[in-house]
Amino acid sequence: MTLTLPQLTHFKMTVDDGVVVVLIDRADEKINTLHPEIFGDFGVIMDVVESSDEIVAVVLGSAKEEFLFGADIGWFSELDTHDKATAAIAMGHEMFARIENLHSSRRKPVVAAIRGTCLGGGTELALACSSRIVTDEKRTKLGQPEVNIGILPAGGGTQRLPALVGIQAALDMILTGKSVRPIPAEKMGLVDEVVPATELLDIATTRARDAAEGTSDVAGSRNWFSPDAYQKLALEKNPLGRRLLFSQAKQRLLAKTHGNYPAQERTLEAVQIGIEEGAEAGYAAEREFFAELVLSQESAALRSIFFTERALGNQDFGDPNPVDRVAVLGGGLMGGGIAAVSAGRAGAQVRIKEIDAAGVRRGLAHVSKYLGEQVKRHRMTEFEAERTMNQVTGSSDWRGFGNTDLVIEAVFEDLDVKRSILAEVEEITDEDTVFASNTSSLPISSIAEGSSRPQNIVGMHYFSPAEKMPLLEVITTDTTSEETLATAVDFGRRQGKTVIVVNDGTGFYTSRILVPYTNEALFLLGEGAAIDEIDQAIVNWGFPVGPLLLLDEVGIDVGTKIGKIMEEAFGDRLEPPAMMEGMISDDRKGRKNGRGFYEYEDGKRGDHDATVYEVIGTEPEEGKVPSDEIGERVALQMVNEAALCLSDGVLNSARDGDIGAVFGLGFPAFRGGPFLYVDQTGAAEVVERLRHYEEIHGHRFTPAQILVDAAEQNTNFRDRY
Repeated sequence: MTLTLPQLTHFKMTVDDGVVVVLIDRADEKINTLHPEIFGDFGVIMDVVESSDEIVAVVLGSAKEEFLFGADIGWFSELDTHDKATAAIAMGHEMFARIENLHSSRRKPVVAAIRGTCLGGGTELALACSSRIVTDEKRTKLGQPEVNIGILPAGGGTQRLPALVGIQAALDMILTGKSVRPIPAEKMGLVDEVVPATELLDIATTRARDAAEGTSDVAGSRNWFSPDAYQKLALEKNPLGRRLLFSQAKQRLLAKTHGNYPAQERTLEAVQIGIEEGAEAGYAAEREFFAELVLSQESAALRSIFFTERALGNQDFGDPNPVDRVAVLGGGLMGGGIAAVSAGRAGAQVRIKEIDAAGVRRGLAHVSKYLGEQVKRHRMTEFEAERTMNQVTGSSDWRGFGNTDLVIEAVFEDLDVKRSILAEVEEITDEDTVFASNTSSLPISSIAEGSSRPQNIVGMHYFSPAEKMPLLEVITTDTTSEETLATAVDFGRRQGKTVIVVNDGTGFYTSRILVPYTNEALFLLGEGAAIDEIDQAIVNWGFPVGPLLLLDEVGIDVGTKIGKIMEEAFGDRLEPPAMMEGMISDDRKGRKNGRGFYEYEDGKRGDHDATVYEVIGTEPEEGKVPSDEIGERVALQMVNEAALCLSDGVLNSARDGDIGAVFGLGFPAFRGGPFLYVDQTGAAEVVERLRHYEEIHGHRFTPAQILVDAAEQNTNFRDRY
């Protein structure tokens, strides 16, 4: 009897000697995602597999380059009621349960054949299978990143993942949202086998057939006889150990999130419910918690960031010039980081210039350290790292720089020095060489004054450390050509950066909105608020670090210099408190010289430095300024300045402003950025709070007219701009 295969829209299905190969291929989409429209096909497939005696095993793979990215996040906006949300998750639970029942009850093994991205619902689909085989490619990765968009793994991820890899390993994945590459995934027991991409389906089919015949069992490859395994068993297999594990996990979680990210807390709770009360209770918790979270403001904000980042990555700026050879001027922490991502991610040949051989060696060592970390994290092989390192050279003179496609200047913040370097570069490079300045505050047009090729000049503002921070702020002037802009954006994307494009001006966008933010913290310090109170209040509001600690990290001397530049450009509205002169006079530069708002010993930060109060002439009084007021005042300064940047034309859109603040400055992601924060809070409420502080503290809190207009017209920034 010949098996009749159904007509399918979103899957391809073939049968070979009793093994059915099912390939996900969502129609009219570039990538595979889970959406209700594919569930109908899936039900038909399952009906055939469950009822046919001819089918003894299943291989589940993808007809596209990537396996499955997870759920279609755009679909979540349709889940606008609790009932719709719980029904959607129940549908997914049923789908994955049928897969699981195939091998657990019907004895038909299901092998997931995974190539490329397998995240979220993709990993949950794989977890429902009896075994998982992945390719050895760098782009292959598994993970549960749902918390990054404010929800939890609700397709059984909080239940099946701990059962497979253990509670601790599962919590590490799902509470951080991090992905796992093939070799680490195999070591932790998440996957059973790592194979070459060209052999994936053949090996998966063989393994499925062997498992059906009982001649092999690829599952169960974890080594429970190692010391670490015994320790896990001791901790996870008894009630007291589990209670301690979950208690410690929650403490660490709250220390990191400060209660601002409910998805992590609900995820932890769902895992614990499943462990303590059984899988069915865990699945019920997934459904309930998903409905709660997907309707929350936090998830809406995080999903907004996700879609905005994707839109920015697809924005077309025209045809870039090819960039194969890059010069980085400056081999310090910033220059070394830029060189590292230029070679390690963008694949360019890089030449570092420094003032002496020691500086060159420091730059090369920075690149080498970065590549070593990539090998350690299984993102590169040792051969690839060595080959990449061979693409990086250095010099203390201008030899070897003449044929450069892109020059990135990363020297200290001095206009005359930058102009001098630009003049030298233009003497030795070709007519079409792009010159990019990494200045953090000086207008690009000022640097370009006197240039013979102003059309080739652009700003590329990186954030420290450049090899880790995701944002690149590209700054254009009135004379920057379309080709130059396209080249800077394209190369930034090759470096792995999320790129925003802003227009020229003192401080551009990110540095400009940072100055009033840090200024307000200093004003609060002068009013008697304590150093640790100020920083903790801002962390509680959602920023990763407080503004005074940030000044220590950036350099108090650097912050003071940038503050003066901003004051010259924008007047006394951005005038910093006079106390900063006292800090400079007392030789307090922050971490770099071990003297700042905090104490440092052997490079390690300690408590706040109480002697600072004597230097600035103030006496702290605990609780003098309420924590909520501290957080609101400092944050509102950044929000208001962002609005001014939009009205001044520095920003091209509100979405650019949100991404720039979140990715570059750590504006709380769960608030979505300055403009989404205004939209969710209500412009009228924001203006009212600014007016309140304006009456007390003066015109530095005067609300931007664009905010006042939004309040009067009841409009949203993200819709209008």
